[in-house]
Amino acid sequence: MEDRIPAKPLSTPRVRAVGQPRLTVGLDKNHRIALPRHLALHGPLPGLPPGALVALARAADQRGRGGAAFPFARKLLAVLASTRPGRPPVILVNVMEGEPGSEKDRMLTTRVPHLVLDGAELAATALGACEIVIGLAESSGAAIGSVEAAIKERHHSRHLPRTRVVSLPRRFVSGESGALVRGVNGEPALPPGRKRHATDSGVGGRPTLLSNAETFAQLAVLARLGLDAYSAVGTASEPGTILLTVGGAAGTFVVEAPAGTRLTTILGAARAVTTGPGVLVGGYHGTWLSPEVARTLEVSRAGLARAHGMLGAGVILAIPAATCPLGEMARVVRYLARESSGQCGPCWRGLPKIAQAATQLASGAGDRPSVDRMRQSAAWVRGRGACGHPDGTSRFVLSALEVFADDIEAHLANGTCGRGTLGALPIADEDTGPRLLVDWTRCDRHGLCGKVAPELVTLDHDGYPIIADSPIPARLKREAHRAVLRCPSLALRLGPPPHQIA
Repeated sequence: MEDRIPAKPLSTPRVRAVGQPRLTVGLDKNHRIALPRHLALHGPLPGLPPGALVALARAADQRGRGGAAFPFARKLLAVLASTRPGRPPVILVNVMEGEPGSEKDRMLTTRVPHLVLDGAELAATALGACEIVIGLAESSGAAIGSVEAAIKERHHSRHLPRTRVVSLPRRFVSGESGALVRGVNGEPALPPGRKRHATDSGVGGRPTLLSNAETFAQLAVLARLGLDAYSAVGTASEPGTILLTVGGAAGTFVVEAPAGTRLTTILGAARAVTTGPGVLVGGYHGTWLSPEVARTLEVSRAGLARAHGMLGAGVILAIPAATCPLGEMARVVRYLARESSGQCGPCWRGLPKIAQAATQLASGAGDRPSVDRMRQSAAWVRGRGACGHPDGTSRFVLSALEVFADDIEAHLANGTCGRGTLGALPIADEDTGPRLLVDWTRCDRHGLCGKVAPELVTLDHDGYPIIADSPIPARLKREAHRAVLRCPSLALRLGPPPHQIA
């Protein structure tokens, strides 16, 4: 059934299209596109043999839309090469979206689930898959219900193999391909610590075609339109449209736009502006762009590469002029450090050090050597991790240090840029869990806390502790308790976040 858009705001973000919509067609009048309306909008789904599907994906240069932009045709070929008699492959649709600012894939599965299932069915039929698995975060209740309803609506399909939904805990790293495969297989949904190719051995040890929801939805559109019609929009090297989650002062929108559209046009569609200190493209593993670069940028793989950026998971966040960009950066880096799976030194040791230095700089207690150390640490973790989390965090930090150079100078000279930190960038569960708090009437600058809990406490020039206003990671709770017990002046305590204080 189709539900007309209700008067109250939806839990899913608002949708906008630049030009003629494809993935989002019909969403201006319907909250959810049920199967009859879906078929009326898009027409019947063609069947394509393996060779034709590979050729079509290659000709359109279809890439994964979850962050890595891996060529989809190569994934298809890899699964075909690994498939053996009696060992059919599995289709795995990644809708985990651990990135706090990302909403596009959950929007697709909530509002146009049949487009995602169409793409999965195309691939499953061509590859002879035995199963389709949809991996969703446990917190995505609306999307889970919508996909399960869509599966029931499609019960008549002779081509759709067994299809099931698996819900897993949502974390930043849970959308990583190896983490999702482990979660579906009943293991912790964390990166495996070493590279494993799902195309060789994924769900249940079978060859697995894994890509995100938008990739499969784009595949369904491409198969219906054909190469020429699909390539009527976009660029010569990147045909078709792009789905983006765009956040700004007016809230979050999912925007569909042809590849090559100006960033300013996309921001305008989402009622965001480029008058702030910077625009983040690619999410928290992405790159900061200066307002000058943002005003001339074309959103495509080639356009972003020229700006030394990447589209990543398709998250674009514009922060307002009223917020301190260094404070926003510090909040995000603290969150990324907490989200480490703790499987390698660069994450376990390197990210907390970067977060500590970022907090020190934002609070006004940083100095030039600490900024240099933050830059060196961010460069050091790159390429050394067991997964891509350190690399993405490094990219985020290093680009921030470049784009916000004037703000850094202001903080070093004056302790502040004159702006407070408004919390403009979304952080998951930032305010839950106990903090390490200081009673400043008791603190005598002994400095012992910095020695007992060096990953939680740094000391300013006068010896006073600098402690991030963020929850204590589980692995550091013992250090926090020791610091409280050993404080000579009894100035430290564990306390709740500010909003929980009665």
